[in-house]
Amino acid sequence: MTHSSTPATVVIYSGGMDSFTVLHRALREGLEVHALSFDYGQRHARELQVAAKVCRELGVPHQVVDIRAIHGLIDNSALTDASREMPEGDYGRENLADTVVPNRNMILLALAIAKAVNIGACRVDYGAHGGDHVLYPDCRPEFVEAMKAVAGIANFAPVEIHAPYLRASKAEILAEGLAMGLDYADTWTCYRGEALACGRCGSCRERLAAFAANGATDPLGYSQRPDAAADVSQRPAAAATPPGGSPDV
Repeated sequence: MTHSSTPATVVIYSGGMDSFTVLHRALREGLEVHALSFDYGQRHARELQVAAKVCRELGVPHQVVDIRAIHGLIDNSALTDASREMPEGDYGRENLADTVVPNRNMILLALAIAKAVNIGACRVDYGAHGGDHVLYPDCRPEFVEAMKAVAGIANFAPVEIHAPYLRASKAEILAEGLAMGLDYADTWTCYRGEALACGRCGSCRERLAAFAANGATDPLGYSQRPDAAADVSQRPAAAATPPGGSPDV
């Protein structure tokens, strides 16, 4: 149990851009933040290493849960099967369907809810966003609303599922993080775990497009920075316009 009167939340923290921003947003709310990461047999551990570093520097309690025992249940994905060729190109259903990990967010949310109940936290935060809707069913509003309902009745103590960027684009998330003064060198997005980000996979290209839309330079090193990744269509909406879904734990 938490020993503080401050409301607590469990943040599902992959080490990527979105969850990095969610983590800092929760800290700025004044919540007692508990970061939770998962090793489910993904192709590399770069994100987990980055997450651990950030939490150490922030003094945020951080737990990495080893659920590799379920790898055989979710290995039908390029993100969990190293023998598959990693798809490249712009983010979209046609070329990135092979990156879907079966039922991933339902699994991770269920475990995060359990931790929240276990420590007396009232909330679980995760970084689903509007750009994921085109491809990942477990990042869509319908899924989040259903999980909110389940989290409210699955235990004696209801837990809120909080997805603050559910209808925001990657560029809008980045804009908020940059406004908070966040250093995105402390994140990893590339689907590959090499020394430099590849700049070719859909995740890299979406990240680069978000920086371009904000007129900012990505601090990560890349083996290739394709000009085509600078897609200004992801430019943030005006402040008076609510964030909307775009074509992404």
